[in-house]
Amino acid sequence: MLSERDKLTGKSSDKESLSQRLATVLACTGYADLPPQVVTDAKRSVLDWLGSALAGAIEPAARMVQGVAKCLGSAQEATVFAGGRSSAANAALVNGVASHILELDDVHKGSIVHPAAAIIPAALGVAEKEHADGHAFLLAVALGYEAALRIGEAVIPSHYHYWHPTGTVATFGSAVAAGSLLKLSATQMADALGNAGTQAAGLWEFNSDGTMSKHLHPGKAAFNGVLSADLARAGFTGAAKILEGERGFFQAMSASFDPTRITEGLGKTWKISENCYKLHSCCGHTHTAIDIALDLRSQRKWSSEDVLGKVTGVQVETYGPGYEIVKETNPRSPFQAKFSIAYCVAAGLLEGRVTLEQFSPQRFTPEGISDYAVAELLQRTSVRVADDLTQKFPSAWPARLVLTLNDGSVFRGSSDYPRGNPENPVSTRQLEEKFLALVESRFGYDTASSALRATHSVEECEDMSTLFCNLLLE
Repeated sequence: MLSERDKLTGKSSDKESLSQRLATVLACTGYADLPPQVVTDAKRSVLDWLGSALAGAIEPAARMVQGVAKCLGSAQEATVFAGGRSSAANAALVNGVASHILELDDVHKGSIVHPAAAIIPAALGVAEKEHADGHAFLLAVALGYEAALRIGEAVIPSHYHYWHPTGTVATFGSAVAAGSLLKLSATQMADALGNAGTQAAGLWEFNSDGTMSKHLHPGKAAFNGVLSADLARAGFTGAAKILEGERGFFQAMSASFDPTRITEGLGKTWKISENCYKLHSCCGHTHTAIDIALDLRSQRKWSSEDVLGKVTGVQVETYGPGYEIVKETNPRSPFQAKFSIAYCVAAGLLEGRVTLEQFSPQRFTPEGISDYAVAELLQRTSVRVADDLTQKFPSAWPARLVLTLNDGSVFRGSSDYPRGNPENPVSTRQLEEKFLALVESRFGYDTASSALRATHSVEECEDMSTLFCNLLLE
């Protein structure tokens, strides 16, 4: 029989599989086991997630999923932002889709997962259904991150070639978050992981033509996580070695994997404290380069006219796996632009910001960019992969910029981490400002302020079904 201490430090009997060991530690962890900083980081993650979820809830893709979810059945278990109420699983699906649309949800470097978009909708839906308190909700969020990010680190980078981790490994995290709120035993939590792993999916092919499937990935991961936990509570069994088995997740979905990433520091170090927050509304692989561009522009106090008149060449260097995602050179839609490092750098240099405004539909035509200045600077921009930068990935997401001016002078900049990473952090106040800017522009000051106050009171909430019930925003 394992002691609680052994369980929480990742030790196990010889008979316990790696998947079961992970399940045991997570199922046996309580709110009192969370260090204060982990609680703070969980609250910051919820704050950052809610802004993206609310702002994304009125986007066309979210509206489509809201309509389909209503056809799947009616229930009053959980909040669907801008869409009434539904079952916990349906709410997780819809809110998960909404969370990922604006490309402003969080990301974790080592696993390349957008954890909040899948895990927090699952946690919130089940917390509302179960009338759980804020402590149980925050614990579920922290545990969900723990599962997803550790599994992601075990299979990255080879997994990333075909699979979008936000659709795959986040399914495990959502199942753990839901399972924690359902108070699953260690055996049941292992079943939930087994049920989650056999549903984990999300292919990168969506990026070839910029489809809405990307938004579906976290929504389906959230839905499948809730389903997996519900099934486990009912006694529905899952593979005991879903991660390391001969035909399990590691073997099937990665060319190389490192199982030690699952248990290294398990129960002692917390992955949610490695979370990274996005300040630009585009793919995270563009952010370091954007920050360098903004810094170079600011240092020289350039205007848009200065940039267009002086800069004759922009060379961007980045890392290989990221380049494969953001190599579009002539974006013809907002989605393609969000996955174009060249466009994002050019827009940042010219306009001093890369916000939702830079991805408005009127900026693009079927032939390319309609804005003359950005189109012109984009013609002067080149992107290449640098081997030394690739070697740093995924522990760092580095970039270099070289600007050549018409007088022959050259300006250079480099960084390993974008703003919002733990190595280059943003304050909670900055996250609150991001939140208010997103929500107020869509729902007004009163709603934005009310939503922000709700995030501040999560820890003290006695019944999560009451916390966001006034944020239906039909």
